[in-house]
Amino acid sequence: MSRRKKTPQLIWRRGRSLLLLGCFVLASGALEARLFYLQLIDREFLSAQGDDRHLRTVQISAHRGPIVDRNGEPLAVSTPVDTIWANPKVLMPAVERLGELADVLELEQDWLVRRVTSSLDKDFVYLRRHLRPDHAARALQLGLPGVGTLREYRRYYPSGEVAGHLLGFTNIDDQGQEGVELAYDYWLAGAIGSKRVVQDRLGRIIEDVELIAAARPGRTLRTSLDLRVQYLAYRELKRAVTESGALSGSVVILDVHTGEVLAMVNQPSFNPNDRSQLDVARYRNRAVTDIFEPGSSFKPFVVAAALETGRYQPSSTIDTSPGYLRVGGRVITQDSNNLGRIDLATILARSSNVGVGKLALDLEQRQLWGVLTNLGIGRLTESGFPGESAGVLNDPELWRPVGQATMAYGYGLSVTALQLAQAYATIAAEGVERPVSLLAVDTAPLGRRVVSAATAQAVKGMLEMAVSPRGTGLRAAITNYRVAGKTGTAWKSGVGGYSKDRYLAVFAGLAPVSDPRLVAVVVIDEPRGEDYYGGEVAAPVFSNIVSGALRLLAVAPDALPAAPQTIVAQAAGGAQ
Repeated sequence: MSRRKKTPQLIWRRGRSLLLLGCFVLASGALEARLFYLQLIDREFLSAQGDDRHLRTVQISAHRGPIVDRNGEPLAVSTPVDTIWANPKVLMPAVERLGELADVLELEQDWLVRRVTSSLDKDFVYLRRHLRPDHAARALQLGLPGVGTLREYRRYYPSGEVAGHLLGFTNIDDQGQEGVELAYDYWLAGAIGSKRVVQDRLGRIIEDVELIAAARPGRTLRTSLDLRVQYLAYRELKRAVTESGALSGSVVILDVHTGEVLAMVNQPSFNPNDRSQLDVARYRNRAVTDIFEPGSSFKPFVVAAALETGRYQPSSTIDTSPGYLRVGGRVITQDSNNLGRIDLATILARSSNVGVGKLALDLEQRQLWGVLTNLGIGRLTESGFPGESAGVLNDPELWRPVGQATMAYGYGLSVTALQLAQAYATIAAEGVERPVSLLAVDTAPLGRRVVSAATAQAVKGMLEMAVSPRGTGLRAAITNYRVAGKTGTAWKSGVGGYSKDRYLAVFAGLAPVSDPRLVAVVVIDEPRGEDYYGGEVAAPVFSNIVSGALRLLAVAPDALPAAPQTIVAQAAGGAQ
C-alpha cells in the first residue's frame, strides 16, 4: 500500500499547530520564570508594595490634662469622641451612596459630595468631628470604602457658665484659646503619638503592627479657685445685676495670706460647653481685661501715700470748708455738705472729695506716684491671665494740679477689678504685696513690702470706720465679723465728657479686720434702678458673698457679741 503524498496545505497546517504549541510553551515558560523571580528573588519589593496598599501610620490622640479647683473638684475634663474621616480616592467609586452617609452624619448631601469630589488629590479629609462613639459606629455600619474613625477628645466643663470666664475654652482640636486653658496650654496639652496599622479595603484597622511613639497625656492643673466660693459669688452677682438692671458686673475674691484667686465671676456670663456662645463680648473676662475709673474706692491709697511721707498721722486734720475745692479757677468737686475740719479717718468714712483732693495736692507728685505704683496701680498683676490690662496711671510729669486733685477720688486713672483687689490685699497684709496666683499655693510666698506696717494698719482702721454707721459702707457689714472697706461711685465717661446718668458702683473691702483672710471687689456697671451708689448697690453684694465665704472657709468670727454679765457670773460659779 502506498503512502499518500503530503500536500503543501497539510504541511502548512501542521507547521501552524507546532508554532502555536511553541508559543504556548514559551509563554508558559516565561510566566513560570516570572513567578519564580517574583516569589524567590523579588519578594521584598512585592511585600513593600503590598504594605504600601494596606499599612498606614495613624495618630494616637493624647488626653488633655484635667483642670481642678483647689479641693480637687473637676472644672474641665476631656471625654472621648470619634471623628469620621474619609479617603476620597477610595470613597469615590461609592459616590452614589453618599446620601446615606450624609443622613447618618446629619450633613447636607450636596456639601458632602463637594467635600469628597473636590479632595481627590488627598488621602485624608474630615467629614464630621466629635461624634459620640455610638453615633460614629452607625456611619461605619454602612460599609462604605475609605471611611474610618479617629479617636479624639472633647473638652467638657462641669460647672458651665459659673467658671467659664476664668477657665476659658479650647478649639475643636483641643488647643487652649482663652483663659486658663490658654495660659497653661503647655501644661495641659499632651503629646500626640503614632502607630503603624494594617487596614482593610474599607479603611478599618484590622491589626496594630508597630508603636512608633506613645501618646503622652497632659498633666492635671490645680487652680486656686474654690468652687464653693465661686458658686456663691456667681449667684449673688447674677442676682444683683438682674435686680439693678445693670449692664454688667464683676467680682474678685483674693486670699490675703497667699494671693490666690478664690473666685472670679462676671455677668453676663457664658457657657464654654455651648460653642454658639463663643462671642468675644460674652467670653472676655471683664475682671481682668476691662478698665474703669474706680471713684472713691481709690481714696485709701492717697491716704496711705500721705501717711508714708511722715508728715501726716491718722489724727491729722484737713479743713474742707466751704465744702468745695477750687483749683486754677475751676470748682472741681463738691461734698454733700460742709464737713469743716476733719481727720483722715473721717475723710474716708464720709468719702470727702474735698478732703482727699486737698491731701493729694499737698503731696509731692513723684512720691505720690511711687506709692500708687508700688500698690500695683498702672501695672500688671502678673497673674499670667491672657489679655490682662495694666490699667492707666500717667507719669507724674504729665500731671496738672486739677488732675492731681481729681485723681485722689478716682478720676483720670483706670484700674481693673483684679488690680484693685490686689491693692486692697496689700493693705490687708500689713503692707506686703503678694503676687496674684491662679494656681493653688501650698506655701504662702514671702511677698515684698510696699508700704509700712504702721501705714497699712492705720488705713485698715480708717476703712473699718467706713463700714460703720458713721460711714458710707454700712451695708457691707457682716454679723459677728469686723469688716473694713470703701465705697465708690463714678460717673462714666463718654463722647463729650462724663455722663450724669451713667454710673459705676464699686465696693472693695476685707474681712475679718483682726486677721484679714479675704479681700473682695464688687463692680456693678450702670445700675438702672433708683439706687446706683456703691454703698447701696455693690456693698450688699460684698456682704452676702464674703459672709458666706468666711463660713465656708471656717474663718473664726472676730466680733462676737459680749456675753451678759449674769451668764458670765453663773458660768464662773458653776466652775467652782
